[in-house]
Amino acid sequence: MTPTTELVIARHGEAACNVAGIVGGELGCTGLTDLGRNQAEQLAARLASEHANRPYAAFYATPRLRVTQTAGIIAQALHLPPTIDPDLRGPDHGDADGQPWVEVKTSFQGPPQHAPDRQYAYGSETWNEYLDRATAALQKILARHDGERILIAAHGETVEAAHSLLLKLPRNAGLRLGFVTDHASIARWQRPTNRFGRIIWQLVSHNDTRHLQPRHG
Repeated sequence: MTPTTELVIARHGEAACNVAGIVGGELGCTGLTDLGRNQAEQLAARLASEHANRPYAAFYATPRLRVTQTAGIIAQALHLPPTIDPDLRGPDHGDADGQPWVEVKTSFQGPPQHAPDRQYAYGSETWNEYLDRATAALQKILARHDGERILIAAHGETVEAAHSLLLKLPRNAGLRLGFVTDHASIARWQRPTNRFGRIIWQLVSHNDTRHLQPRHG
């Protein structure tokens, strides 16, 4: 029987750029908030519990500061250092980096997904250019770790890319659907072999935040 491949994508904890509504590229991202670090610690505890039962064979992370900080907390809990994959980075924002998202979206008349073949700022990737890069990186990782458990610390956009890849969504899917992905949430895909010998990808969970304690006050 072919071993089950499992892909787990954990979004980073809350970042200062998220709170401020700032486009968080290389310039705009200044790292996690105190709440974001707490979320990452709770996420890491859950992943460490899973890792103890069936270890992750590989751990990847994207290079942006809020993700590397989240990945560092996870790595300490799992005793598994991450491999930084630059091709998994979030979209390249060009001149929008560090600017208020409300101004960028107002000028563009919506989020990048709503005109996926147009740049939303000078020097930015289009949404489809981002998806092409991210899905290619995900395909390489899945091929490299066939039959293994894979953990990726990343962005909400990475979750969108994985769903687009494995659901085989059309390139203009963002015009009619989207995915809500909370901070420190988990998305989980599995590819088992059924009793008829068929191998299919199954979306086990999306936006799973059961490990996070509710905020009070």
